[in-house]
Amino acid sequence: MPDLSINAEPYDSDDARRLIAALDEDLGKLYPPAQRFGPNLKATQLEAGRGTFLIAREGGRAVGCGAIRLLDATTAEVKRMYVEADQRGRGLGKAVLDRLEAAAIQLGARRLVLETGIYQEAAIVLYRRAGFTSIDCWGAYESSPTSLCFEKTL
Repeated sequence: MPDLSINAEPYDSDDARRLIAALDEDLGKLYPPAQRFGPNLKATQLEAGRGTFLIAREGGRAVGCGAIRLLDATTAEVKRMYVEADQRGRGLGKAVLDRLEAAAIQLGARRLVLETGIYQEAAIVLYRRAGFTSIDCWGAYESSPTSLCFEKTL
């Protein structure tokens, strides 16, 4: 992937909105509204050193994204991971996740956590291969019958 770049970009940019809308559309096909948690990430949670939103571009085209937000001084949560359907299986998700891990470390995090859904098999495989292990879900995810939660020590 010689033309791949992954950089922090505004959460409300046109490309970010397009990728997030595509993610939400995909999730809408898998889960009822009460079991979707994507919209709970707010731009303010990424400001002032509390998180980052990354966009992966290949040849200038936005093809994937991901975010982290600090939950506390040492724990960051992975959010809004997405790769366009025609770009999957090429390692883009892993590349975004690697950059998110590096960003989390720069923010002082020593642990990453995340929630994904039971029907997102490719995401589950990605997270497990990246060294994440299953944990009990927390907060709003705790009562969701379709949520799986993971953690990784950085």
